[in-house]
Amino acid sequence: MSAVPLATPTVPRKRRSEAELKAIVDDFNATLAADPEHEPTADEVAAWAAFHFDGTLAVACSMADAVLPHVVSRFAPGVDVLFLETGYHFSDTIVTRDIVAEDLPITLVNVMPELTVAEQDEKFGPRLYERDPALCCQMRKVEPLARTLPLYEAWVTGVRRDEGPTRADTPLVTWDAKNGLVKINPLAAWSFDELLAYAGEHRVEVNSLLSDGYPSIGCEPCTRRVEPGEDPRAGRWAGFAKTECGLHT
Repeated sequence: MSAVPLATPTVPRKRRSEAELKAIVDDFNATLAADPEHEPTADEVAAWAAFHFDGTLAVACSMADAVLPHVVSRFAPGVDVLFLETGYHFSDTIVTRDIVAEDLPITLVNVMPELTVAEQDEKFGPRLYERDPALCCQMRKVEPLARTLPLYEAWVTGVRRDEGPTRADTPLVTWDAKNGLVKINPLAAWSFDELLAYAGEHRVEVNSLLSDGYPSIGCEPCTRRVEPGEDPRAGRWAGFAKTECGLHT
């Protein structure tokens, strides 16, 4: 499928009100509470999302793997997959992105920051990520996504509870007050091993860095290999009291 520089919903339609969207979230969670012994599977959550947000759904993908786009596109073919093109990605990540765009029935959307890397260097000085990674993430990830998400009613993420303490209580479906839309996490209950098993079973593209000591992949300057026994996100922003870029906090 083709890559485009700015996100637009594949099937534009009038966006429902906040009250209407919150009611959909409440209904899902009420059904979940009524049967706490059964947590819906990733497929069930994806099918639910495709039904309720036909044409107004986006998938956010870091291209660590193509599992999430694969799961969602089975129920929502042509779905917009948002890739935050920071300008600092590993070459492996860009290769993965291009393969995903070619192999899966999705619409790849490259979400761009306002400043190029060169423009940012000129304005803030070279290697801002070494001096103020929070500001760098804000400009190259958080703000571009915040400008894009209002085009949709719901976004789907690959956040998993096993990724670290900050993600341990991730719900399947919630209201994202920060961005003003529904947030859906179909893979929340999965382990890293389950993710890899799904990728193997369905022959889904996986970033080569995952098998090279990088269980969590971000921008190249801010990501290092993780030692055995370390938190999966320990390799992100090493040396800083920071484990999140701000997209999910």
